[in-house]
Amino acid sequence: MLRSAPLTLDDIRSTLATKSLGQRLYLHHELASTNSEASALAQAGAAHGTVVVAESQSSGRGRQTRSWYSPPGANIYCSVVLRGIGQERPLMEWLSWVPLITALAAAEAVQTAASLTLSLKWPNDLLLHERKVGGILCESSHASADDPIVVIGMGLNVNLPQESFPDDLRLTATSLFETLRRPIDRNRLLAQLLFELEQALDELRFRGPQRLCHAYTSRCHTLGKRVRLLLGDKQELLATAESISTDGALQVRPLSASPTWPSSTLIDIRAADVIHLRE
Repeated sequence: MLRSAPLTLDDIRSTLATKSLGQRLYLHHELASTNSEASALAQAGAAHGTVVVAESQSSGRGRQTRSWYSPPGANIYCSVVLRGIGQERPLMEWLSWVPLITALAAAEAVQTAASLTLSLKWPNDLLLHERKVGGILCESSHASADDPIVVIGMGLNVNLPQESFPDDLRLTATSLFETLRRPIDRNRLLAQLLFELEQALDELRFRGPQRLCHAYTSRCHTLGKRVRLLLGDKQELLATAESISTDGALQVRPLSASPTWPSSTLIDIRAADVIHLRE
């Protein structure tokens, strides 16, 4: 496996330009899960913007309780504590956009730090040449009735050669290295990611999601595609993905009519596994 330069607190901080995110920064050689560690710190009173980073995870996880492959010394695994949120706009509106703008911020950080253009699979997967290169896991809780907490977990495949992926991921996942064919400075990339995320969160908080929605839509690889949506209660829906709503929902039109979903209806999907169908 390709070994990239290690993550260090000094190297991350040397280019970190944030006001809050990462000003309290914990770097571990290995954790079970950065999200679990960040959640525990948040419940113990950790400040807004606290960031937990690990060189590897023994029990990294993604959406729908899936595991996240987290080998050492190659990628970025980090979690960010947000609190004091939803003050300028309704909390649920704010929460609905956080996963999407986090994916957008990660894509913009990669563009700046590595000159690579990533696309987004709704709601928050990062794609490079239609293979998954990163993902986002947002988990919310309350330390008290008036103190909502969100922990944003991010996994990004940076310097991992294709042959190092497990067999079951080799055809669907990739890394930034596979396109660039050179190691990427993970310290600088992480600092850029935190900066872009802070900018996006501040914009959402004070100016709303309008420009962010446009920026997300321009990168969203799901739009215009035929998709299979895996919904709750083992329901499935075949549809065409048409747009992103003002609250971040995926708006789809069913491919065929049914008693549940008339084909002429545009449906807002707020939670689902999305599978892009081959044309």
